[in-house]
Amino acid sequence: MDATHGYAVFFFDQALEVLGEAIKPFLIEGPAGLHVLCAEIDTGGALVEMTLAGHTVGGQLVEMELMVPSNMVRMVVSARSDGAFGFGRRDGKAMAAPPIFPMPGGPSPTTVDTAGAAPVAAGTAKMPGDAK
Repeated sequence: MDATHGYAVFFFDQALEVLGEAIKPFLIEGPAGLHVLCAEIDTGGALVEMTLAGHTVGGQLVEMELMVPSNMVRMVVSARSDGAFGFGRRDGKAMAAPPIFPMPGGPSPTTVDTAGAAPVAAGTAKMPGDAK
């Protein structure tokens, strides 16, 4: 795992105190404080499951899973740089406005003028196809 992929998991001070010596080998000191750097995280249950990269005594790379109660975690920071978040285009260009389709039996969208229109009371608006 490199600095542009993974998660930094920060704990409450009381949690670090309770976990004691058991958590110390996994902690990294950073500008924002002590944290655990992990490749993957699952926050979907009572335990926060963190997947870490480690080494055996012989130097062989091993994948470890560290689990702590979710109420011990103060904050999770994503260290990913793999793109945008949410819905929309991923190339940074603005999306075009969605097309406007005319309502059946209504005026053309280019001739609708809503400036100065009075508000309609709830339940009184007529929709195309409503009984006359």
